Amino acid sequence: MTTAELLAGIVVLALNAYVLSGGADFGGGVWDLLASGPRKAVQRELVAHAIGPVWEANHVWLILAIVLLFTCFPPAFARLAVTLNLPLTGVLIGIVLRGSAFAFRGHGGERDAVQRRWGRVFAVASLVTPILLGVTVGAVASGATREGSPGAGFVAGYVAPWLTPFAFAVGLFTLSCFAFLAAVYLTLEAAVEPLREDFRRRAIASGVAVGAMAALALLVARPAAPLVSEGLTSLAWAAPFQLATGSAAVTALGALWRRRYHLARIAAATPVSLILWGWAGSQYPYIVPPDLTFGAAAAPAATLRLVLGALALGAVVLGPSLFYLFRVFKRSDQPSAVSHQ
Repeated sequence: MTTAELLAGIVVLALNAYVLSGGADFGGGVWDLLASGPRKAVQRELVAHAIGPVWEANHVWLILAIVLLFTCFPPAFARLAVTLNLPLTGVLIGIVLRGSAFAFRGHGGERDAVQRRWGRVFAVASLVTPILLGVTVGAVASGATREGSPGAGFVAGYVAPWLTPFAFAVGLFTLSCFAFLAAVYLTLEAAVEPLREDFRRRAIASGVAVGAMAALALLVARPAAPLVSEGLTSLAWAAPFQLATGSAAVTALGALWRRRYHLARIAAATPVSLILWGWAGSQYPYIVPPDLTFGAAAAPAATLRLVLGALALGAVVLGPSLFYLFRVFKRSDQPSAVSHQ
């Protein structure tokens, strides 16, 4: 393994951590939007209680991935930042609006109308941003971000690469994964059985939706993203990968059905992580298909070595800090704000 490939793996690892943490926060916003029934207010209160202490810290993984891409693979960063400028800008706006609305809803006003207004902004941003994240991934996987000709127009250069059925299929798949993770996590956050049952039913429904969206994305990928489609179906590791992913998904749904929520959380995180790594592995050795490899996009060797050293030093600070944060706010004896409901 080269230094460039190692750092690319760390980028994927950071994205994996962001999906399992920040992605679930987005999914919580989806369930805030879809809260219903006699416990609607309590469901939203549980979402806010679960997200509140850690949602800002979860973005550190996305920041790490972006900084590593910019520093270690500048040609890849430049191509993606230019070609996918519109959806990436939408992601940035969505993250900012979502965070601001979440804070203002909790501290920005006492009137119900103010709370509802900020709540709608929070929920809608939580719904749209994962779709745009998935659209970006779909555009990369399809190879549509190749170097354009100098005379290409605005639509051909900045809209056509991501405005495709495959990209939006991946976007909807991403949204369903985030909603599934959030619902599974919230079954453990709930302190009373009726509320836990609400999110258990949502977790099972969204788990089925994940399977449907995965099948749709894979079907559309055959003509739109042949490199990924071939990697996920034809390479030597494809069959074991599909078996492991499917087994983990079935285990998660079975654990939810039998109300074994701790097992469900581990099992739910496994297929989502495997899918992300499957995407990365299927387009190897390209960091940006169909023509930009890890080696071609890598920064000078001295830069890569310095980045590895900085990562080692940063991990000494970041790892214990995040562990302590989650230990304080997510320990099992932490009182729930909705335990009285």
